[in-house]
Amino acid sequence: MSETFEGYERQYCELSASLSKKCTSASLLDGEQKKQKISEVKAGIDEAESLIRKMDIEARNLPPNVKAVLLAKLREYKSDLNNLKSEIKRIASTNLNQAARDELLESGMADAAAVSADQRGRLLVSTERLNKSSDRVRDSRRTMLETEELGVSLLQDLHQQRQSLLHAHGTLHGVDENIGKSKKIMTNISRRMNRNKWIIGFMVAILIVAIILILYFKLK
Repeated sequence: MSETFEGYERQYCELSASLSKKCTSASLLDGEQKKQKISEVKAGIDEAESLIRKMDIEARNLPPNVKAVLLAKLREYKSDLNNLKSEIKRIASTNLNQAARDELLESGMADAAAVSADQRGRLLVSTERLNKSSDRVRDSRRTMLETEELGVSLLQDLHQQRQSLLHAHGTLHGVDENIGKSKKIMTNISRRMNRNKWIIGFMVAILIVAIILILYFKLK
């Protein structure tokens, strides 16, 4: 996996867990504090969307087998972020009137216990989400290591094949040199044979002329 993608993913998981906690806190607040917390969550959502876009760009530049795994993870992150958007919209649209606030105060410890239980539940969900993200990061890292091992094995095989081809090329080059040398030797032999033929022919002609002259003088 790309180290750049892992960095973005780590930032996103931490930011997502933080936003979940802030969303839970916002549901327990009222007035200006609630508005401020909602603003912080919305700003964090924008940052999370930016991280997802960066991860998407980085994933699309990786090999196909790794890219498919990372894009599947990004779809899960986008789904989690959409759920968080829906939750913060619900909290922002909730407008408790004065009567509801009074009723909440009168309910006393029972309502406080219920709120505490709800908060604990949200924190557990956030923790579980962070744990799942960590598991996905570990799975992706393991897949990347397996892919790297396969790539190294393929490179080693290709290197061995290249060495074999270079050795074969060297052998063929040596054969070509030997053939060239043999061709030069045969050419030299052929030239010598032709030269010897001319010499023998010349000597035969001289002998024939000498014989004719001897016979001529004897007969005369």
